[in-house]
Order: sequence, then structure tokens, then C-alpha cells
Amino acid sequence: MTTVAQAGANTAPAAGRRVTPTGRLILPADADRAAWLTARRNGLGSSDMAAVLGISRYGNALSVYHDKTGGLPLEGDDSEPALWGRAIEDTVAREWARRNRSVVRRVGLVANIDRPWQMCTLDRRVLECPLADDRERCAVEIKCRAAFKAGQWRAGCPDDVLAQTLWQADVCGYDHIHVGVLIGGNDYRQFVVRVADHQQLITDLRAAGALAWQQITDRRPPILPHDADPDVLLDLYEQLHHDRAGVVAIDRDGDALDALSDYLDAGHDESEAKARKKTAKAALIGALAGADTAIQGGHIAYSYDETSREHVDRERLREEFPEAHAACVEDRPSRRINIPNTIREAHQA
Repeated sequence: MTTVAQAGANTAPAAGRRVTPTGRLILPADADRAAWLTARRNGLGSSDMAAVLGISRYGNALSVYHDKTGGLPLEGDDSEPALWGRAIEDTVAREWARRNRSVVRRVGLVANIDRPWQMCTLDRRVLECPLADDRERCAVEIKCRAAFKAGQWRAGCPDDVLAQTLWQADVCGYDHIHVGVLIGGNDYRQFVVRVADHQQLITDLRAAGALAWQQITDRRPPILPHDADPDVLLDLYEQLHHDRAGVVAIDRDGDALDALSDYLDAGHDESEAKARKKTAKAALIGALAGADTAIQGGHIAYSYDETSREHVDRERLREEFPEAHAACVEDRPSRRINIPNTIREAHQA
């Protein structure tokens, strides 16, 4: 048996070789990142599927479409969480191998032999599975998550990780995938996702993936549900059209005019809500007289607590410490929706 100390060591099987029961290697784990980012556009990976299903905070079906068709920049996630997740991955993989007296290896980008558009990048392939008497091969997915997300792992893997691991199992022909997660830097947990427990979900995943890939192939952008995460959409539109200019005509009965009406209504509701809140605040403070706490039935109903926060006098900083101002204050351009008064007045009429 290979020693646990070898866990995480890199091997480099040749591209095109079968590396799992139903998967062949597209790119080895040590391939250039730019090459990996390019190759993954030739199919749908496991992280893409969480976005396609609408259960990812980082994308949706439309962002996957624009990524695969070349509308988005060819670049990876270089955010701080992604950076540290990649840095810590090997450490967590080694710990999983140590605790399970097993051996793992990096693999690379794998595609299903019968459905080459169905891809995944395995974090580690397991060479000696701790659950199988015949040391059946499987894989382990490594996650690093913030402490405030610990509750998502209380009853097992969150939905996005479940979809990701089941997709990997379907690509590779495995009957289970292990998951090792480090939460908050010091809370390690591990799980097993078994294919037999999720047969219908795997069928649904494959159908959703096939539809998404057909839309990509046909250059037919998917239609998102009305409750699609607006933050994901706003980020996508900023990436697609960072530099804007020109004029576009909108239909009199189109969705844009409906959205404009909703936007104006929401702004009016927001203003009314702020006014109601301010009026209620004045009434609450008035009822306190000179006290700072109100009780009802022997219990605290509310209190008026003193708080503080840092405030920077930027004008003074600019005048007295111009170098510090120049080093610390930057102008970040942004955009806002501007609606002419004539449109606002017509809407209120």
C-alpha cells in the first residue's frame, strides 16, 4: 500500500487516456491555467451546473452561456476566497487522506467518454477508497468555507456542492464522491455523497446540462426565471458591457417598460417606508422621555443605545495631508439609473 505521505503528489497521465471508469483526461492537473480555462469552455463543468440550476451565488445559466460562447473574459476567479481556497486545497486533501488512511492524486480536467460536453475537474482522485473492500477508486471534493456558512453543512453537503459532486460522479462513472471541507480555518468535516441515494437528481442534472449545452451550441441564450438573483445579473451585465455608449429603442409593450414601472413603484415604496420608519423612530424616542430603555410586561421592548463609528473628514485630509489623501482615497466610477422628471410625472399621473 502506498504511504499516506504520498497523498497529493502529482502524476501526469497523458491527455486522451481513460482515467476513470467513464472519463478520459482532457488536460492534466499541471496544465497551464489559461489552457485549462480555454479547454473548459468546450463543455459544462461541475461548478457550471450549480449556476445552470440557479443555486450558485457566483453565476446563473445566462452567465454560463456567455462564458462558454466567449462573451466573458477568459479569466478565473481571482477573489480572495478563491485564492485562499486554492492555496489551502492541498493541505485539506492531505488531511482527508491521513484521517481515512487513503491515497489521493491530482488528476485534471476530465470529460465523459459518451458525452464529451459533460466535464469536471476532480480535486483529487482516490486510489484506495476507505469504504470499499476492493479499494475501489473514487474521488474527493475539497472545500474551504467561511465560518458563517457552517450552518449550511449541519445536515450534509449544501445543494450547490451536492449538485457538483453528483455531476462529477456521473462524468466519471463513480458510485460515490467524498467531500472534505474546512470551515472557518479550523473546523474540518467530511461527508460521502452516494449516487444510489440521488438517482432522480442525477437524471435531472443530466437533462438540465444537455439542454444548457444545446442552447450554447445553438447560440440561444437561456431565459431566466423572474426570481433570478439580481446581484448575479448586475455583475454579469457589468462584465458584458463595461464600456457603454449609444442609444437603444425599447418597445412600448416590452419588458423594459414593465421593469421601468416596477423600478419607479419600488422607489416610491422605499421612500414611503423610510418616512414611516423615521416617524416611528421619533415616536419611540419620544416615549422614552429621559430614559434609554422601555420595558413591557417585565421584558425589554426596545432600547435607545449609544453607538459610534469612525468618520473621516475628507476635506481636512485633502488640505492638511494631501499625500495621504492621494494614497488612500480613490475615485471609483459607477453607474446609476437616471429617469427624466417627465417620465416620473407621467408614471405618477
